Amino acid sequence: MAPELRHLRYLLAVAEHGGFTRAAEELRISQPTLSQQVKQLERTVGAQLLDRTGRTVRLTDAGQTYVHYARRALRELAAAERAVLDVADLSRGGLRLAVTPTFTAYLTGPLVAELHVRHPGLALDVREMAQDRIEAGLLADELDLGIAFDRPRLPGVSGAPLFTETLTLVTADAPDTPGPLPVHELAHRRLALLSGDFATRGHIDAYLTAHRVRPDIAVEANSVQALTEIVRRTPLATVLPDAVTHDHPYLRPVPLEPPLPARTVTLLRRESAYESAAARAFTRLTLELVRNRAYPPA
Repeated sequence: MAPELRHLRYLLAVAEHGGFTRAAEELRISQPTLSQQVKQLERTVGAQLLDRTGRTVRLTDAGQTYVHYARRALRELAAAERAVLDVADLSRGGLRLAVTPTFTAYLTGPLVAELHVRHPGLALDVREMAQDRIEAGLLADELDLGIAFDRPRLPGVSGAPLFTETLTLVTADAPDTPGPLPVHELAHRRLALLSGDFATRGHIDAYLTAHRVRPDIAVEANSVQALTEIVRRTPLATVLPDAVTHDHPYLRPVPLEPPLPARTVTLLRRESAYESAAARAFTRLTLELVRNRAYPPA
């Protein structure tokens, strides 16, 4: 008898939870039933997949090998189901997109709005997360596309360049003098910056350290939207992508001299993954929006 899909899901649940009790709760079946089904799978495979002798249930060597292929089989099956449901005219379908946090302030909104206008039947799942999690999500087939920065990536993840992002000083006040602001002047400005868990903050800190500038950081925030409101309502300045000011007329970009190192924005996907009609449409739309907004080319 060939294993059934439920057998694979049951085994994965036990492996992930390290036992039958929590796995049974998640699967909403009784623990004896779950144990019986896993034993049935082991008889079918002809090998012991779980070590039940310790306080926690662990995969045997055979179990680890089997789980590796079981996960891959379930991912491929899910992709096959999406391919069958995919409709070329985009009257229905779905797209799972993840972006790193700073893009929420200036790129995510316009992209989602335009996609909704053109293809209102598409269901869009947008998540904000760190780039490491985006790449892991793509490899696990939990995401279709990601927008992040060009850098060494996990094997199996490819990136297509979109545009170059530049960071500047952002303020609600008109600059005192025209032209770029020398970086050493930041030592005399009170700033509101992103908190240290943002990759953008690390980029800013490295720049300031390289130029031996220690600004007065009055506020740290874990939200770009919070920073834009803070800068709007106080004399504080911040450092953000200059594109943020395109949709916030009360904010002004002030170039720094020397400028912060630019970063290449990329569209990420899993190599060899099925590309749905929705993903293809979103890719075309993104390239079009980047050109229309005159973002610097990558």
